[in-house]
Amino acid sequence: MKTRSIMPMRIAKIGYIIASIAFCIVGVLLILYPDFSIALFGDICSILLICFGAIRLIGYFSKDLYRLAFQYDLAFGIILIALGFAILIHPESMMLLICFALGLFILADSLFKIRIAFDSKNFGIREWWLILSTAVFTGILGFILIFYPNQGSRILMFILGFSFLLEGILNFITVITAVKIITYQKPDVN
Repeated sequence: MKTRSIMPMRIAKIGYIIASIAFCIVGVLLILYPDFSIALFGDICSILLICFGAIRLIGYFSKDLYRLAFQYDLAFGIILIALGFAILIHPESMMLLICFALGLFILADSLFKIRIAFDSKNFGIREWWLILSTAVFTGILGFILIFYPNQGSRILMFILGFSFLLEGILNFITVITAVKIITYQKPDVN
């Protein structure tokens, strides 16, 4: 029987890692420089979200071995791409909406990652608790972004920075622990 190409899984896993690192870098920049230009932040954020949305779509269609990390990525990929384009088109006039939308996305993503953590535990992955604990902290920051978006631009950028940092760490931990690539993987049989 012919083996299935693992290239989409490799692209998705490497893309997740690169995007996670980019989220962490943007998060650290926002924490260290909360007076960061909103227009420049909008451009960087939109490009990052569009790229990560595309990576999540690739991950969804890659059919990795465990099918844990990418199981919700069809919807999240589309949402990220749409949010990225919305920020690109209206970065300054939509800052409160951007924070609300990013907070909602981060909260939803963390809730799904909590589900992935419990699925990982049932699947026998020992590091499931890393996904769970990071998802809980990330969800708390997403919640704060949703309900306190008008706390002043410095504080808002600081909270947004921590949210991006934790979202990057959460995605990195998830993809490292829950995505396994087997070189000689057989195609699915229906």
